[in-house]
Amino acid sequence: MEWYHYLIIVIGVLLLCLFIIFPYVCYLLTFYIKNKKVKKSAVVTLPDDQLFNEFREEVIQDIIWTRSLPKQTFSIKSHDGLTLCGNYYEYEKDSPIEIMFHGYKGTGERDLSTGVRRAFACKRSALVVDQRASGDSEGHTTTFGINERHDCVNWAKFVSQLFPNRKIILTGISMGAATVMMASAMELPENVIGILADCGYSKTSDIIKKVVAEMKLPVNLVYPFIKLGAKMFGHFNLEETSPYDAVQKTNLPIIFYHGTIDEIVPHTMSEELYNVCSSSKKLVLVENATHGISFLKDPDLYITSLNEFFK
Repeated sequence: MEWYHYLIIVIGVLLLCLFIIFPYVCYLLTFYIKNKKVKKSAVVTLPDDQLFNEFREEVIQDIIWTRSLPKQTFSIKSHDGLTLCGNYYEYEKDSPIEIMFHGYKGTGERDLSTGVRRAFACKRSALVVDQRASGDSEGHTTTFGINERHDCVNWAKFVSQLFPNRKIILTGISMGAATVMMASAMELPENVIGILADCGYSKTSDIIKKVVAEMKLPVNLVYPFIKLGAKMFGHFNLEETSPYDAVQKTNLPIIFYHGTIDEIVPHTMSEELYNVCSSSKKLVLVENATHGISFLKDPDLYITSLNEFFK
């Protein structure tokens, strides 16, 4: 074999690594979720990370309390054929309904049982959704709200048909907030009256680049392969839209919540979203709250501001 044959093989291997293997690894690390359904244990456990450190016992008690409530389990089909599941908890007949969307690699029960308690305190019922690739819903790819926004619209249509005279509020935390914000610019039922966006990011690309930078990796080199991995293996365009784009087009009122010491999604992102939002809006910054715990940190402020906004 001539030397140039070896050169061609080496170049081919390098190109394979560069444009197939590396994007696939980026896809696996960023977007792929194994989502192996596990039977719920009577003993509630939470991940050992900062999200649950300060209010761990309170969150566990909320999960136990939510499990004790009467519920209805609903399912719908996504636009791309996945079965999506959610649990409905009724506060009282004819009460407004919050459709709730959890965060990145979370589940409805883990992230939003406290949200059910908060919804009941506001005299609202709650439909807690497991987003695609999470909990009891099908799929293996999370898309940071890109495909999930279509799921949100489908859930809103489902609830509107099931409860035609009930007001609906779309509620999301972290990635769930991005989901409902992106859905706010789409065609939604008339009885959807507003959005609650808790610690959402402004642009998917920005939050991913932030994480890459925190890992001490070269952002300008790595991010294009993450975007390519999403396209090749997740079959979605990471930059197709964003909460930032959507809130400039929406007519729905949006209330933004964010903790002032959130190190995962900086509170400046909610400030940025608030500034460009085209509809009726309110920004509530919760002092000394980290990511996703604004309600737990200051429940009186949270409930009072929320009731005033939607009254």
